[in-house]
Amino acid sequence: MSTGRDPGLQPERTRLAWRRTLLTVTVVTVLAVRLASTGDPTGALIAGGTVLVWGALLVLCWPRGTGTGPARTGGRTLPLVTVGTVVLALLGVLLVLRGLG
Repeated sequence: MSTGRDPGLQPERTRLAWRRTLLTVTVVTVLAVRLASTGDPTGALIAGGTVLVWGALLVLCWPRGTGTGPARTGGRTLPLVTVGTVVLALLGVLLVLRGLG
């Protein structure tokens, strides 16, 4: 009798969840850059910040989403992704406020 744990489909579900996270962040980034590309410096700063956050989240999520190895953050991936998501939300609010003003 084996004493090891059978992970079942849990690793696949985890990889799929990280892939969905990456896809969502990519779509949000593309939309934010499209909305911010009006030619003014504020829009360029917001677009640049969005792309930087997207790049950081890509580096964090890629190993988990592809199953190519352990996360390089020593167990801090989820809090860092949360911070990145909050920053994207704040950049989105700035983008909306810029459009309203």
